[in-house]
Amino acid sequence: MIRNSTRSLLRFSAAAVFAWSALVSAQSYPNKPIKFVVPFPAGSATDVVGRVLAEGMSKELGQSIVVENKAGAQGTIGAGEVKNAPADGYTLLVTTSTTQAAVVSLLKKVPYDPAKDFTPIGKIATTPFVLITNDKVPATDLKSFIAYVKANPGKVRFGQGSSGSWVSGSLFASMIGGDMQMVPYKGIPPAITDMLGGSIEVVFADLGNAQAQIKGGKVKAFGVTSTRRAPQLPDLPAITEQVPGYELVPWFALVGPANMPKDVVAKLESTMKKVLAMPEVKAKMNGAGLDIDSTDAAGLAKLIDSEVKRWGQLTKAAKIEAE
Repeated sequence: MIRNSTRSLLRFSAAAVFAWSALVSAQSYPNKPIKFVVPFPAGSATDVVGRVLAEGMSKELGQSIVVENKAGAQGTIGAGEVKNAPADGYTLLVTTSTTQAAVVSLLKKVPYDPAKDFTPIGKIATTPFVLITNDKVPATDLKSFIAYVKANPGKVRFGQGSSGSWVSGSLFASMIGGDMQMVPYKGIPPAITDMLGGSIEVVFADLGNAQAQIKGGKVKAFGVTSTRRAPQLPDLPAITEQVPGYELVPWFALVGPANMPKDVVAKLESTMKKVLAMPEVKAKMNGAGLDIDSTDAAGLAKLIDSEVKRWGQLTKAAKIEAE
């Protein structure tokens, strides 16, 4: 009887210590700098999202947030690093529809499960892609560009630096009955650099990067991948106006390693929501071609599940074989 009482007391004490530790952790978090891993290069849309969010959240949390770019392998290098990090809320991934959904269909081997190996915190924003070419392409609008691609099967090269840009180009070629040659890059900015230099002709670039080139007068722009025209480029048609049914809009989100403490997730989720509602943050995002479109952690979990399936369908429609 005494032994049973002792065991019960020990179990109670252990539970009490665990509960007290969790409470102290929640109250003290964060008590050191946080790291945001961005799985694409500096200058990419994901990088912009990460830096704007880090600036706002660091002020609210009272701790610095360091942004670290880990580009390569469709974002899986950076995502893999976060997957293997301690689940304490100090290493987080600024992720995208590429790393959290599309790679399942695009790559034969993915070093993580997009759902099981991460803790969702919340969706952040979306952005359409823009079909841009260098000035050597002999087309003046989307209709004539389509004709040019169809008249030169396999000769038009498009650079891809993410699953979104990859699937955008391949889906476009498939839906117009054309054939474009895909050239891989670690990110969209280096693809644009090569396009301007003449190594390739086309890039499906995120709106922010495309805008900068369009304003500089260095490229031709023929359409956006969203179903509606982008407010930032109202004179540019949606590709679906010429190619009915065409649509592809990537998204960005924040996740951490699997099994993060619920109280830490709740604090990050509420802080992110507060920051995304700030007018100055909205202005920075919009200025970079991003539309804030946030969800909570539960909403992001559902999104990832549905998007893995949707990107599988898009990849099939684009006639892409996993690499």
